[in-house]
Amino acid sequence: MAFYYRMGEVPHKRHTTFYKPDGELYREQVMGTKGFSGIQSILYHHNPPTQVRETRKYADVGLEFVEQEGLVHQHFQTFQFEPEGDPVFGRRYLMGNNDVVLGVCAPTEAMNYFYRNADGDEVIFVHQGTGELQTIFGTLTYRPGDYLVIPIGTTYRIVPSAQSRFLVIESQNEIVPPKRYRNEHGQLLEHSPFCERDIRVPEKLETHVESGDFEVRVKRQSIVYSYFFDFHPFDVVGWDGHLYPYALSIHDFEPITGRVHQPPPVHQTFAGQNFVICSFVPRMYDYHPQAIPAPYFHSNVESDEVLYYVDGNFMSRKGVYEGSITLHPMGIPHGPHPGKVEASIGKKETKELAVMLDTFHPLRVTRQALQVEDGAYMSSWLPPRE
Repeated sequence: MAFYYRMGEVPHKRHTTFYKPDGELYREQVMGTKGFSGIQSILYHHNPPTQVRETRKYADVGLEFVEQEGLVHQHFQTFQFEPEGDPVFGRRYLMGNNDVVLGVCAPTEAMNYFYRNADGDEVIFVHQGTGELQTIFGTLTYRPGDYLVIPIGTTYRIVPSAQSRFLVIESQNEIVPPKRYRNEHGQLLEHSPFCERDIRVPEKLETHVESGDFEVRVKRQSIVYSYFFDFHPFDVVGWDGHLYPYALSIHDFEPITGRVHQPPPVHQTFAGQNFVICSFVPRMYDYHPQAIPAPYFHSNVESDEVLYYVDGNFMSRKGVYEGSITLHPMGIPHGPHPGKVEASIGKKETKELAVMLDTFHPLRVTRQALQVEDGAYMSSWLPPRE
């Protein structure tokens, strides 16, 4: 993140002695990105994080992509997936490329282990439910509408307190606020649709000193490995820096509106390598006296567009539901369904809530996604038959 934060106890100077009450040294760990040229934080452990008792391969988790015969718009009804699994291994992946993958999860089981993604950042959007994101940096309480941003290499586990549904976006690189909303120092500017005050950092740091048998599962290049420790991985007494998990609620995103229809970039919330994440939120419609609030037909000449429908009545679509995901690939135009342009004229506001992922390299669809595909979606733009 753009701003420095500190939790717990840290020494006055970096890389200097820092003793426990019994005279033993705390163990300093520098955790950063891009070697030593990216953002970083420094954590202080009770135990050396390198003391692994045992390690072994846990599972292959590569995605099974399918070769599709046609270039078509697609609609996936994700609520047709039965809730199952835990918050990590219960994920159903629907599409992806070399930059990013997207999936959904409705867990029914607890995580009896800890997890770490060593490939890139994750953004978990909370569609339903409440609970805690417990991490090596401390605990974040989550609620519906939260984006949970988890940096690469963060050890964590998700503990739902109520039935939860998540949209999961896993990157192969960092996920950050858009550059055009930040100044040269990283501070969010006045025209940004959200600011640092909207960002929630870990609320509490609980230091665990208990011994036992603790498993941390680490994903690296489609393989998950198990690492076993004799001590709890959340043994941090303090940390400081710019690298840490945080939450941003979609309900704190302030929409940008205008006299005529605004293009999708005004909804941008995060940026990754070759993709962006956008938030469609309740907002006033365009106020030109002859404005057409519904979006114009457009071609994604150099991007694939994915929309995840969260709540409300999405004004340009029909036949989509809560939990629907639509994929509009580059190369063919899309736009409002029949009747939606006319119906939007004169309307003053929309109550829609949705998350969009635009990728600048083509997405491939998984075999799992085809299990919940609406095969009639491509023909849904045809006029009604008499």
